[in-house]
Amino acid sequence: MKASLFITCIADMMYADVGKSVVRVLRRHGVDLDFPEGQTCCGQPAYSSGYHKEAAVVAKKIIEVFERSERVVMPSGSCASMIHHGYPTLFKGDPVWEKRANEFIKKTYEFSQFIVDVLGVTDVGATFNKKVTYHSSCHMARLLGIEEQPKLLLKNVKGIDFVELPYAYDCCGFGGTFSMKMADISGAIVDEKVDNIIETGAEVLAGCDLTCLMNISGRLTRRGVPIKVMHLAQILDQGV
Repeated sequence: MKASLFITCIADMMYADVGKSVVRVLRRHGVDLDFPEGQTCCGQPAYSSGYHKEAAVVAKKIIEVFERSERVVMPSGSCASMIHHGYPTLFKGDPVWEKRANEFIKKTYEFSQFIVDVLGVTDVGATFNKKVTYHSSCHMARLLGIEEQPKLLLKNVKGIDFVELPYAYDCCGFGGTFSMKMADISGAIVDEKVDNIIETGAEVLAGCDLTCLMNISGRLTRRGVPIKVMHLAQILDQGV
């Protein structure tokens, strides 16, 4: 099976190891993965801030870069939701770009969704002897409806002690520019999230959106809580 990796901005600039884990996990399961050059932001920051014309320019670039790809996989539910829900809004009424956007949407998948729903794999053969809980990010769960796939993959990791996170579907408080515009509210939300994580007794917090994980990790560090934060791909890449 052929697929292309959409690395996303945050992974490219700050979490390259996550991208490497995605590549290793997918290739171990027979995916002929390539990396189209020229890829850039999905356009979500501009879109969420109301700059739809600017976001459309960026979105067109992404569509063009991946036009020849059979499938597109990304380690971000947030970026995937932008493509699936933002692009139809950006190109509504434009017969040419609406068609191209819809073709792109049909072949675009979040990482865990691709493994479970496309590859049909629920056990990647990983081993991770830690107590782990999982944060369900807003865009991924609410907009894409991807809720059980990541947890199924985690529960099938050998040696893992998986514990459910109380109020797992509550927001982490990041919300892109929301965390800057409403800093006090954002801080209160992430503090509540951290309290719930601590309650589980977990050694590791897993997730599928790096911006959420970055926000939570920052708060854990500031509070002096020694809980490690990892993307799902990093855990699935362990002990193989």
